[in-house]
Amino acid sequence: MSVRRVVVVGASVGGSRVASGLRQAGYTGAIALVDPDPDAPYDRPPLSKQVLAGHWTPDRVSLGSAEQWRAQRHTAAAAALDPARRVLRLETGEELEYDRLVLACGAAPRTLPGMPRPGAHLLRTLADCRALRAALDRIGSGSLVVVGGGFIGAEVASTARSRGVEVTVVEAQPAPLCGLLGEEVAAELALLHQDNGVRLLCGVSVAALVGDRAVTAVALADGRTLPADAVVVGVGVRPNTDWLAGSGVALEEDGGILCDEYGAVDADRTVYAIGDVARRRDPLLRRHLRVEHWTNAVEQADAVVRSIVGPAPVACRPAFFVWSDQYGGKITLLGRPDPGDTVTVVRGAGPPRRFAVAYRRGARLGAALTVNWPKALLAARRSLAAPDGADDVVAAWKNL
Repeated sequence: MSVRRVVVVGASVGGSRVASGLRQAGYTGAIALVDPDPDAPYDRPPLSKQVLAGHWTPDRVSLGSAEQWRAQRHTAAAAALDPARRVLRLETGEELEYDRLVLACGAAPRTLPGMPRPGAHLLRTLADCRALRAALDRIGSGSLVVVGGGFIGAEVASTARSRGVEVTVVEAQPAPLCGLLGEEVAAELALLHQDNGVRLLCGVSVAALVGDRAVTAVALADGRTLPADAVVVGVGVRPNTDWLAGSGVALEEDGGILCDEYGAVDADRTVYAIGDVARRRDPLLRRHLRVEHWTNAVEQADAVVRSIVGPAPVACRPAFFVWSDQYGGKITLLGRPDPGDTVTVVRGAGPPRRFAVAYRRGARLGAALTVNWPKALLAARRSLAAPDGADDVVAAWKNL
């Protein structure tokens, strides 16, 4: 069957990449781009860094426009899906027929009880970034409490500290990112906050936000209270898939959309899922994974484009790669650490703090973390696929 119309739900990096990729591949049919965010499409990674710091104007994060891709733009949320009729219904009541549907609807930040509330900020959208930047302008050298020490929380802390704000990061785990990196490595990484004058409180959760009309403090579960001129909450996200309930699309408990190695949701491959919402089957690991990172969304989008325009579906097993810009340096993670890995840490000369971590699975290098060490990352890329790559990369790091 010829593909006359593709509907894409979500206009962030994955959805916009599908729209632009279809045109670049020579697709001449209709494209509809559905997203309630009036500022979309734009790139999210700079929101917690360059845009929040004021170094970039918002126009620099644009990913293009619907007009550029000859797409019909619908500034509305998706409300329901009828796969049998191949119809997507919007919150406006409008119905869009499709031959192929790409679900790139992203995720929404989790909140704390009592939110939304003046003075308590999330950072997911360009509008969120504008509001937080205005708050940092207002408080000057005042106090900011960041709840959650993951990548977003750490980047906000870094950016706020560069502006002279007094920053406290509250993390419920023993160390930020210890669930991903392991406690030993996470504790090492946490020292970056200390190096840059950020107070880090770990192993404690937030009991409540304090303040009658606006947040003035954060109450911790251990009885302490942290004064706050502003609060940023970065405690994870949940896929934007509630609207798919009852549609027949298989949803996991966390809201992820179950799909095969091609990203297809249904047997006929008329519906695909990509990015934060996709829990895609990994044929090598023989399980379904959901990955909330930029490179994953881009690579999945490119594969889905090839499946739509090509003669056969294209599988995608993205290389797990994450980066984070903090305190003037860069943290990179190549590959996915496993709890059974043996960890080897190699430290380079500093300052700034510089080290690399090999996650070893026997002789093989399963994953590698580098901190402020570009040459170590290059060595890790060369060694990741090698049967005895762990020994090779550790030796290479020691000679850098």
